[in-house]
Amino acid sequence: MISARLMELVRCPDCGGAIRGAPPRVACGACGRLFAATADYLVLHPGVGFAEQTKYLDEALHADARHEHVTPPLLAAKIRNDVLRSFLAPGPGDICVDLGCGSGRTLVWNADLGASQVGIDVSPYFAREACEGADLVLGDLRRLPFGDGVFTKASALDVFEHLSPEALGDVLREAARVLAPGGQLFVYSHVRRNSALAGGLRQINRLARWLERRGLVDLARERLRKSDHLNPLADIPDLERTVAAAGFRIARIRYYTPLVGGFVENILMRAGEHWMAKRAARGGAAEGRSLDANDAAREARSAAKARVNRRGPAYAGLRLVTWVMKLDLVLFGRVRSGPFFALLVRDGSGSGRP
Repeated sequence: MISARLMELVRCPDCGGAIRGAPPRVACGACGRLFAATADYLVLHPGVGFAEQTKYLDEALHADARHEHVTPPLLAAKIRNDVLRSFLAPGPGDICVDLGCGSGRTLVWNADLGASQVGIDVSPYFAREACEGADLVLGDLRRLPFGDGVFTKASALDVFEHLSPEALGDVLREAARVLAPGGQLFVYSHVRRNSALAGGLRQINRLARWLERRGLVDLARERLRKSDHLNPLADIPDLERTVAAAGFRIARIRYYTPLVGGFVENILMRAGEHWMAKRAARGGAAEGRSLDANDAAREARSAAKARVNRRGPAYAGLRLVTWVMKLDLVLFGRVRSGPFFALLVRDGSGSGRP
């Protein structure tokens, strides 16, 4: 949605001027540049083009339509969201921005906390629930279309690994600019250097590939999702230097090597999704409908989401599995490894966009 509050926060990504007007057309009051707007989100891409682009702009990544509706947080998604709520603790009085919000599901899941929320992403694949209940902007994290110091808190989940070192520096500096002094940024990402625990995860992934060769799982979408991972951070000291250069310090960090979670999501869930898709294809054939792989996956996922949303046995079972997956945090959360949750705090210095 596009609220009056959002219009107060946004600025021209090129000159920093205030944005005026109403959908379907808004304009910068300073440089006069026109921007598009739908009923659901503002389109505030910068005028400058960037050669480095994410695979999340690829329509093929969204062909199974999993982004269209938000289900209750479960499995690894719930673990990440629970840590976000614990570390960042957004609440009434906070103005929060989700950097790289994807479908906007995190905005939907945390609406109950009472904070004002804005989501920004480079791709327009927003969930219907997010469009109806959250302020959304289509834009680039390297040139955020917001005023200086307008947010108290921010989050960036699964974003850093998609960026080159140069782009990561740009994104962090922009995040520092739009956060007020003392503002907090919650991050989930990973560094390249890992612990011995990663050996277990490599074995799980090797098993998943073996199962794929035998037609029992389908990892094509997962490969596409990770195909643009640039992994700019070498290790935790590199993380510390990088965030410090942008005006942040690490206030809190916890590590997350998903051994239990890796087996559940990379083996059990992928096998379940593959089986449901094949069953949907057979059902379509019996009805005289020919379903391609994406159509079958879409129907299977819609049916699965409907079962979860009924909060019946399927939902209860996934809740139980989620609690088991939390063992990864309990047992290994202090072991310095690649994947991490971190709370970054913006220092009191810093300036606006030049």
